[in-house]
Amino acid sequence: MDNLHIFLGATVADAATRPLHWIYDPKKLKKYIKGKKEIAFLKKNRSPFYNIKTGKVSGYNDIGQVMFQTLLYSKKKSEIFKNFKKNIVKHFGPGSNYWKNLKLRKKYKKVKWKKPMNGPWIHQNILETIQNIKSKKIITGGTKVNESDGYCAALPYFLFNDKEKELKKVIKSVANSRINEKYALSKLKIIELANKKNRNPVQSFVKKYKKNKYFKDVINNIQKVLRLKNQNHIITVRKFGKACSYPGTFMGSIHAIISSKSFKSAITKTIKAGGCNCSRANFVGAYFAALKPESIPRRWVRRTLPAKNILKYINS
Repeated sequence: MDNLHIFLGATVADAATRPLHWIYDPKKLKKYIKGKKEIAFLKKNRSPFYNIKTGKVSGYNDIGQVMFQTLLYSKKKSEIFKNFKKNIVKHFGPGSNYWKNLKLRKKYKKVKWKKPMNGPWIHQNILETIQNIKSKKIITGGTKVNESDGYCAALPYFLFNDKEKELKKVIKSVANSRINEKYALSKLKIIELANKKNRNPVQSFVKKYKKNKYFKDVINNIQKVLRLKNQNHIITVRKFGKACSYPGTFMGSIHAIISSKSFKSAITKTIKAGGCNCSRANFVGAYFAALKPESIPRRWVRRTLPAKNILKYINS
């Protein structure tokens, strides 16, 4: 698998952002980061919904880790999808820490949310995917939300096989909607342009696909972001939506990309914008790792727990 530094970039960015994931109150976020020289890898968890050890990744990047492990240990290409589905159930399903927290989460919904749960948070798409796998559905992805799980699953696979038909299959295996598919593919195509050292990957994507009906909405939304390149990032993300859903999460990521010069500055900016910053970080981190592999801070890599396993295969 070539270009694993791209997946490393997404992983490091997610872990760096994770302790401040899902903070929608800007006053609270300001309070948590006030006076700190560096806000990445905050020692104390400040996410109001769930609490995991600093250095671990959110459920977004974790689906990518499941795909990465599946690719490493599948002996035949024909076994990858079958093994991936088995591994999703094993990692996120009954008996896992993700699943254990599901009961607690249902209980929390009935009362005022006072403190974060200990342990990871299972996403709606993954919850539906597990149910669909058990029901033996052909296309197993969730249909209720348009979020970044499909892209996160497809990113390591894209480094193994970049055929569009196969990538769509991966995306739909965890996030089965046209919106999920289009925005995930757009991210991968922009990352590919960055990896080829294109001078301006985002604008090149617009130029290449502006007459393509499939990407019409994506192109229109990128153009809206381009017009706001010089606007404050926090204000711009608030305008497009701080939550996990497309197109807002995509548009916020694009703004971080076009208004930043380095991996570190882009991820710091992404953290400060709040909301579902982890979903945005997975795209922004992969993009800058593709564009400038050396720009991933080494200190950040050392603090990212899943990075050790990725580095083994980069250095081998």
